[in-house]
Amino acid sequence: MAYLLGVDTGGTYTDAVILDEAEDRVIASAKSLTTRPDLSLGVGRAIDAAVAQAGIAASEVGLVSLSTTLATNALVEGQGGRVALIFIGFEAAELARAGLEEAMRGDPVVRIAGGHNHAGAEAAPLDMVAVESAALRLGPEVTGFAVASAFATRNPAHEVAARDAIRRLAHRPVTCSHELSAGLNGPRRALTAVLNARLIGMIDGLITACEAHMALLGIAAPLMVVRGDGALVSAGLARERPIETILSGPAASIAGASWLTGENEALVSDIGGTTTDVCLLRDGKPQIDPLGARVGPYRTMVEAVAMRTTGLGGDSEVHLLEGLEAGLRLGPRRLMPIALAARDWPDLVHGALDAWLGMEAVGEHDGRFAIPMWRGAAPAGLGPREAAVAERLQAGPMRIADAVRTRLELPALTKLVSRGAVMLSGVTPSDAAHVLGRLDSWDAEAARKALTLFARRRNGRGDRIAPSAEMLAERIVDQLTQQTVDCLLEAAFGEDAQSWPGEAPEGLARHPLTRAAFSGHRGVVRLNASLGVPVIGLGASAPSYYGAVGARLGARMILPEHAGVANAIGAVVGQIAMHAEGIVTSPGPGIFSAHLPAGPARFAAQADALAALETALTEEAMAKARASGVEELRLIVDRDVREIEVEGQPMFIEARLRVTAQGRPRIAIG
Repeated sequence: MAYLLGVDTGGTYTDAVILDEAEDRVIASAKSLTTRPDLSLGVGRAIDAAVAQAGIAASEVGLVSLSTTLATNALVEGQGGRVALIFIGFEAAELARAGLEEAMRGDPVVRIAGGHNHAGAEAAPLDMVAVESAALRLGPEVTGFAVASAFATRNPAHEVAARDAIRRLAHRPVTCSHELSAGLNGPRRALTAVLNARLIGMIDGLITACEAHMALLGIAAPLMVVRGDGALVSAGLARERPIETILSGPAASIAGASWLTGENEALVSDIGGTTTDVCLLRDGKPQIDPLGARVGPYRTMVEAVAMRTTGLGGDSEVHLLEGLEAGLRLGPRRLMPIALAARDWPDLVHGALDAWLGMEAVGEHDGRFAIPMWRGAAPAGLGPREAAVAERLQAGPMRIADAVRTRLELPALTKLVSRGAVMLSGVTPSDAAHVLGRLDSWDAEAARKALTLFARRRNGRGDRIAPSAEMLAERIVDQLTQQTVDCLLEAAFGEDAQSWPGEAPEGLARHPLTRAAFSGHRGVVRLNASLGVPVIGLGASAPSYYGAVGARLGARMILPEHAGVANAIGAVVGQIAMHAEGIVTSPGPGIFSAHLPAGPARFAAQADALAALETALTEEAMAKARASGVEELRLIVDRDVREIEVEGQPMFIEARLRVTAQGRPRIAIG
């Protein structure tokens, strides 16, 4: 008999579940706080607790599968390592496309001569001297490189040559755009490669933490990682392509929701510490986003479930809006809840809160703390102001006012936060839930003090925004409910987009008539609206908030048993699915070019080119699947042959082939 261990690492909690493979049921589940910078602590505690609760020997675990929201959260919050983009054969203006320039955030971009044309022929020789110079100059300054070359999906030779030179000279991880997508959109491929390079260190750290604890316990089972489309991949592949783990946690939660409820059609809403992820379950399966995964402001070329991810969670930052009424807004940045910070540093947090409450006026940074996320020496590559702030934080967490001495240092602190080197602590919905007695995980008294202080802030009329911590807590929870309703309505209107051509789902979700209809407006006009499908609420905090969400939407709200660990369940019920894609083009009459993984090859017959490409792609997909541990393979071949009719005769334009090799991963027994 073998047992399956699923682990999900989120921004706040790491979950672990154990499934009995023979009986197909959950026999244990556990939660532990995600511990940064040392992820191994949280991962280890969750695994240990689940194994102990199941009453099994660790050696009986036959498969371990990991899902995570860390990559998604990092992109939503604008975090990640400093990277360099080697941009081969592109014009400078192309940096402005696809959000690429914004995504670089001032990181170095080196434009280099080279690239190919649409037929795969060399457009200009690759300037290897410039590549080697950039590798030597930038290697010490960055955590990784992204390489994107014009038409690399038609011929990857220049990307491969640049990658090899950078690895040899800079000794840094390198991501090539053609390895992540077969699409032609160069700037979007470059964006995807940049984001991948930025995430490598983070995902490598998580996988290493999981593998280390498996070795410590004597678990000899293979480790799989959930990809953004819900399929499983080997840990080795996830290390190279961490971008494919964006929406990993949400994809696993969809699989978990289907497994837990048996529902065929429903909106699945998964609330975590940082994000809320909404997806439509149809015929028991999520749909794949045909345009590529969108996370925060970025549209990548990564295949993933059609998920709407919003920076809204239990640990979202509470913003006070300007105006006479001083409304509230949550997210998208995640803060460490005051209640959690007080649990770990009680003297600092309670001492500061008591001092602030003893004053009449509320300062700009009162109630907020800066928490360093590194160990040992401060992060490298800091400017003078960032280094000064980091030097003060070497002593440990402190009030923001102590970490930042002048207004000129505020952007420096913001940059440290964006790099993931520092985390801020402040008021969050989790603190509000502690004040209202809906949660009791951490220090409720500290949460009450923090909300009392926050409630003393003034609106545009000079009045306090709330008379008490409890009333402010109710307002925060109401705001979370409203923003969750907006997330679900955006997804619903998005699915029904054909009914309102030209109308954005975001606008429809917030339209006054929509709000009136869901509120049951009664007047000369009577309005009613409700969702046509149930909502499955997932996440540890879903029971605390989602009852009101269901009532607001007039929908059946399903909160399944084990909803808090659905991601970890979904991590072990999926299959491995490895894809290989390629294209056949016709650069001239009677010439068919098959763009093989090794480069283009020409044929005189269309059928021969298609057959050669299918053979190469089949070998590639099967090799990947077997390397990931699949023993019984199933092959799926999709062909999309595009032709037009000229004078009554079909004329070949191009053909796209996609070969998928899939199956369940090998389970270690004994």
